[in-house]
Amino acid sequence: MPGVKLLIVDDEEKSRNTIHKYICTHTNKLNEIFLASNGQEAIDLILRYRPHIMLLDIHMPLKDGLTVMKEAIAAGICPKTIIMSGYDEFQYVQQALRYGAVDYLLKPCRASEILERIEALLHAEIITSKESAVSQPKDPQTGNPVVSAAVEYLREHYPDDITLSSVADYVGVSPSYLSTLFTRTLGIGFVDYLNSLRIERACDYFYDSRIKTYEVAFKVGFKDEKYFSNVFKRLKGESPSEYRKTLMQSQMGD
Repeated sequence: MPGVKLLIVDDEEKSRNTIHKYICTHTNKLNEIFLASNGQEAIDLILRYRPHIMLLDIHMPLKDGLTVMKEAIAAGICPKTIIMSGYDEFQYVQQALRYGAVDYLLKPCRASEILERIEALLHAEIITSKESAVSQPKDPQTGNPVVSAAVEYLREHYPDDITLSSVADYVGVSPSYLSTLFTRTLGIGFVDYLNSLRIERACDYFYDSRIKTYEVAFKVGFKDEKYFSNVFKRLKGESPSEYRKTLMQSQMGD
């Protein structure tokens, strides 16, 4: 699994930093490691960076671990999750396993044990990837390394103040050339692709009814709520409020 991303979610700063430091020191199998001190931060990082693996504490401020898993599952982007839980919280572990958690650790646990579980999961994923590689269709973006690098950058930095020029500078080509490559390779212009990506991420945020529309717009990179609403309606065929209403009705029906 090249480019593996890990998310560590733990409200105890010392524990979180100790795990992070140990993993960084003892393995090079992880491309990026993100840290979250509460459940809401975890959701934001999942939506933004789409980590492959998540080390998740059960009890945290704002949103607990189970809520994080439920919201990530609802958005269709829940990482492979290893749960950390106290001995007297096993009922929560059982529920997390029903949600799809792949492993659990009882706290307190050593950083070395945590890394062993992560590496075991990585090993299993690599085997699975190799076994299914023959039947997997190729990502059309991999046909051009410049476009692939640009797309990966957009997926991670879409909430930022991104321009064609800034991305072109990042991948080392001229803005006009990148624009041509985007249209030729993906069949869509740079701005349209970025807007489409931001709107898809906005749809993920709408699963949380407590986040207001203007907050969603800001979280996904739009600085103007009206422009966000116009783009949303053009791409989704309905306004953000209509989309959210439909989504809530669907959840109630389930």
